[in-house]
Amino acid sequence: MNEQPKHSPDSTPPNQDGAAAQRRAAGVNPLKPSERMKIPRQHAVEQTARDRVRNFTEVSLGMTEELALREAERCLECRNPVCMEGCPVSVNILDFIRLILKKDYVGAVNKIRETNYLPSICGRVCPQESQCEAVCTMGKKHQPVSIGKLERFVADFEREAGLFIPPELPERRPETVAVVGSGPAGLTCAAELARKGYGVTVFDALHAAGGVLRYGIPEFRLPRDILDMETERIRALGVTIQTNFVVGRTATIDELFDEWGFRAVFLGTGAGTPNFLGIPGESLSGVYSANEFLTRVNLMKAYRFPAHDTPIRIGKQVAVIGGGNTAMDAVRTARRLGAEKAYLVYRRSRTEIPAREEEIEHASEEGIEFVLLTNPVEILGDGRGWVKGLKCQRMTLGAPDASGRRRPIPVEGSDMTLEVQTVIEAIGQKPNPIIQSTTPGLSTSDRGTVVVDEFQTTSREGVFAGGDLARGGATVILAMRDGKLAAESIHRYLNRNGAAPADRGNGQAAMTEPETAVNA
Repeated sequence: MNEQPKHSPDSTPPNQDGAAAQRRAAGVNPLKPSERMKIPRQHAVEQTARDRVRNFTEVSLGMTEELALREAERCLECRNPVCMEGCPVSVNILDFIRLILKKDYVGAVNKIRETNYLPSICGRVCPQESQCEAVCTMGKKHQPVSIGKLERFVADFEREAGLFIPPELPERRPETVAVVGSGPAGLTCAAELARKGYGVTVFDALHAAGGVLRYGIPEFRLPRDILDMETERIRALGVTIQTNFVVGRTATIDELFDEWGFRAVFLGTGAGTPNFLGIPGESLSGVYSANEFLTRVNLMKAYRFPAHDTPIRIGKQVAVIGGGNTAMDAVRTARRLGAEKAYLVYRRSRTEIPAREEEIEHASEEGIEFVLLTNPVEILGDGRGWVKGLKCQRMTLGAPDASGRRRPIPVEGSDMTLEVQTVIEAIGQKPNPIIQSTTPGLSTSDRGTVVVDEFQTTSREGVFAGGDLARGGATVILAMRDGKLAAESIHRYLNRNGAAPADRGNGQAAMTEPETAVNA
């Protein structure tokens, strides 16, 4: 593995005079704003593309202390820190960067943890470039402060130094809460409730906790030891995590209330049922949904077959259909599994690709071929039931559609065929209907999502929901925001209605359907 920095730090050393050192020790930036603006954005150390396409080890190795301190010095310490407004969970970014300047890295990560209990995860997969960094004042004329990389640095420092100490918890309350699903929404809700003194049990259908963080995101973006560590820190709050438990089958929502004695339930089961294009040839061998493909690799470790039981077969040429982060994960995974040609087929242009810019750049460096303004119309078979090609039609862009992006329009007579042996469809997911179908009175949308109001309250008394189950597909940080908000709503609900809900039929809360993130 090549662990040399992809980008070298700025060669100008920080000001080391006595006054500057004292100011830095007090958490005050010793540099004038004009001096800070001259410092280029610092970049994390990364594996080279040549090395990383041969392994599933994390691509980014994080910032060194020197890089992190230099990047922290770029912060303008705005009187109105708009970066905090851009963060869905309202991390106190200004204060945690000041603590980095003091070299109080544990204090910095604990400052983050006041509002975000999963800093190691968010520092790796949160799309900061479209949130906190998108509104960073430095970014108006220069590159924004690398807030996400600084978050990861302090979280990794604490972990590597073994300095984590579980927070002191209030006296345990008598009410207990069930959290269904151990993805980012569920884990966040559980952590927030535990820190308020509630007994919390998290139920998950799979054999390991983490939800989409475990089955959907590859190890080269989110190592499993990081996820396991964050999960154990949730347990350290007194949270019980029960796996291999399918709510709606093992026990219904009504049974969680009536037989298990829970006073409130949060639903965060995500959106794990894949969408398909509905084109000819989808029944051929060699066609996967991105959900199945990534689950086989990430959760069941197919990339280590035969050391692990689950195999996965891909051809020398692979086409992944879609443009979101899931599509990018799938095509980069296929490359690591040995695909000589890995195509990303997307019906819009490079500008409209919704995946993170960092992931797009990494994919390009790894040799992924972007086949843009191209729409699949048929999967071709070889006569023996296996994929041999993907027939496509070229597109041009017209006026914006409901998503705000320009609508793709077919170009007549532009058919072309990609020679591939594997096709992976990554065009979005929808919720599994088990809970909805076994919970009378739970309002759902025509897309199968659970309908919630602005407080994550559902139509069932004492039942709350969030994340992809309510949104239909979004980011990890937005799911965490929902879990955090739901915990506050549950807290208010239980303070008002500590006893078991009297009527769990049809609640009267005003329901709204949240906007769905568009990934296709």
